[in-house]
Amino acid sequence: MTLFIVNPKSGAKKDAADLPLLIKKYFPQAEIIFTERAGHARELAAAAAQKNYQKVIVCGGDGTINEAARGLVHTKTALGVIPRGSGNGFARELGMSLDNETALKQLQNSAAINCDAGQVNDELFINVAGIGIEAEIAHAFAAHGTRGRLPYFWLGLKTILSYKPRKIKIITGGAETEAAPLTLVFANGSQYGTNFKIAPKASLTDGLLDMVQVLNKSLIRLVFALPAFFNSDFRPFDPTSVAKVKEARVITDGPVFYHIDGEPKQTNGEDLQIKILPAVLKVLIPK
Repeated sequence: MTLFIVNPKSGAKKDAADLPLLIKKYFPQAEIIFTERAGHARELAAAAAQKNYQKVIVCGGDGTINEAARGLVHTKTALGVIPRGSGNGFARELGMSLDNETALKQLQNSAAINCDAGQVNDELFINVAGIGIEAEIAHAFAAHGTRGRLPYFWLGLKTILSYKPRKIKIITGGAETEAAPLTLVFANGSQYGTNFKIAPKASLTDGLLDMVQVLNKSLIRLVFALPAFFNSDFRPFDPTSVAKVKEARVITDGPVFYHIDGEPKQTNGEDLQIKILPAVLKVLIPK
């Protein structure tokens, strides 16, 4: 049995309306349910796993995929993805096409792998989580209310020009270090989305997180380094420091914004406890 969970607010509205007919073309016996509220995808996925569904395929962005994954960890039900978000970082990591019909064809001929997940305190992430400048941008974008790439670009530019890195302490492997990075990312997958690869050596199946600090270098150096983030191999002016970790603790001097798979969060001043959860989620990838 296969369940398709469709977020009607992701992607073009016309495509969402036409999607059930397209799904039935390739998966005629599948059940299709549209999400109605935040957290609904998790409820639907968990219920499907309890009923021993073989597959739950999410049609949406990274936030909806994250919700469904939370309902499927430690179960035998495999997660599939039809990318319909703005960045689609996790779907790109899996090799899924951004075209709905092509992605459905890929899922017809797919295989399940055991995928790692990360955890920040008690919250699961499957792609990337972090604090710093991108968390500030995610928070500003959510508060702005207007979606789309242009508002995100302008809010991002405004944040970049005004952002001042905060001092933090990082404890990992028994060692404590002080830092003030532009951003601190814990990457299970390699990219945020749109092929922007923050951690090009990261793997969904290696049992480790790539802890990436983007160092507070000069604006000119960062501008020259930016194009290299779309390239996995050649990285001149690289402003990052990377370490492979199984767990880490981040201590801040008060409340701080962070994000989980792009969704903005905020602490009340407590430490952030980050760890890898090896092979806890079955995920469908194209053969």
